[in-house]
Amino acid sequence: MFRATKNLILAIAISLVSFSSVNGLAQEISADHLSAARNAIRATKATDSFDNILISTSAQLKNAITANNPDLAEKVAIIVDEEALKLAPRRGDLESEAARLFANSFSADELGEISKFFNSPAGSKYLASTPILARELGNMARIWAGGISRDLNQNVQKRLNEKSE
Repeated sequence: MFRATKNLILAIAISLVSFSSVNGLAQEISADHLSAARNAIRATKATDSFDNILISTSAQLKNAITANNPDLAEKVAIIVDEEALKLAPRRGDLESEAARLFANSFSADELGEISKFFNSPAGSKYLASTPILARELGNMARIWAGGISRDLNQNVQKRLNEKSE
């Protein structure tokens, strides 16, 4: 459920960056600004879902290799786990890029406000509630879209039938 929240926050951040000017993206970012971005990322939990990337990739690789070589399952599991552990430190690279993304999208003051809000009781409740709200809004939108589609189709068919009479 939290994945939807994190993905929503990341999508918003990416969208905001797409509206940034090229000059804005090329600017040097101060250490304080990056620190504020990292704090905002922690507060919003924007990158928490990325923790599962290496785990799920490893599991998929184990399954793919052992599907064709079931007799190697133990050896494959050990090797994949060892190699995955070697790659784990690269997670920090992704976090650094996310901090740059946030820093390019928001001023240090704005990042401070974001952190303050998401560390507040209301911000924590927002993060906890967002997956449920997103799911329910999605359901509502699908129902609404179905009704719109049905009514539009019926109205168009009715008008077409009237024209042919």
